[in-house]
Amino acid sequence: MPASHPLPNDPPRIVVLVAPDPAQELDVTGPSAVFGHANRLPGRASPAYDIRIASVRDDGLVCTESGIRLLADAPYHRIGDMLPGPIDTLLIAGGSGHAAAADDARLIAWIRTQAPRVRRLGAVCTGAFVLARTGLLDRHRATTHWRHAARFAQRHPLVQVDPDPIWIRAGDLYTSAGVTAGMDLALALVEDDLGHAASLAVARELVLFLRRPGSQAQFSTLLQAQSAQSPELRELQAWMAEHLARDLSVQVLAERVAMSPRNFARVFARQVGETPARYVERLRVEAVRRMLEEDGRRLDGIARATGFANADVMRQAFQRHVQTTPERYRAAFRAQPEEPAKGLRP
Repeated sequence: MPASHPLPNDPPRIVVLVAPDPAQELDVTGPSAVFGHANRLPGRASPAYDIRIASVRDDGLVCTESGIRLLADAPYHRIGDMLPGPIDTLLIAGGSGHAAAADDARLIAWIRTQAPRVRRLGAVCTGAFVLARTGLLDRHRATTHWRHAARFAQRHPLVQVDPDPIWIRAGDLYTSAGVTAGMDLALALVEDDLGHAASLAVARELVLFLRRPGSQAQFSTLLQAQSAQSPELRELQAWMAEHLARDLSVQVLAERVAMSPRNFARVFARQVGETPARYVERLRVEAVRRMLEEDGRRLDGIARATGFANADVMRQAFQRHVQTTPERYRAAFRAQPEEPAKGLRP
């Protein structure tokens, strides 16, 4: 895929999202909203992106899983006729129509033809099944929605499927998990093009709770807390998240729910799916990640705030769960002071 070195006065990059029939509507509209908000950042003299939707239907309709119908700019095989220039970024959206799209020989041939011409090629959610059918993901890491990851790995054994991250970059190939993860992927693409401040500004405009790095797990520990059957355990998990610096041993936790330590450990593991000790460690590591992204304090201060004995113990736990050191993670994902949005970086 060709490299690109854009200048501030370059014409808008053309982004094409191909929607299956039916499509998961947020796989289409979520990334579109991210690129669209990047066009409206303060200080921009001209749009950064020209966003187009391509359908797999010849009538140009995009039927969605919610029943909403969208009108595409053109069917995918005619989209090039109406574009003012070459496609820069091509994304394949997901949805329950992904299986039919993956079996569409004409669509797969078209994607293969576009691959060497575009700068970036990616898939959102189950759009990865369509992209994998081209063979372009073979021997590359890729992800998809967690519910479909096992089937994806079985159907495409040459793809190195990782079900955990919310998005993955493999060279100029991108895949993401489901639904809102497509917005995280789009934010990463905006950051590549316009810089960190622009990406953060778009996330704020969209009132996204957190701009998530691709390595973040699809299931957060806090989300998992909602899966416990017992209201008492769910309340305990919420308390744990708010008191990470306290003693969260089995003995202490069992006392809070009026259970014996042995019975508590057994019930917790059955309902949550892991031991209390492992759950506490993951909860603390997740808090460390957020602090590394947003907080400038020293590592020993973060360790104390999240309940680790010291920075070395925190570092070991962090490396077990995130496969990198806190220092490297902070260097990659620490939010920088916001600057006025400027044009595309040279």
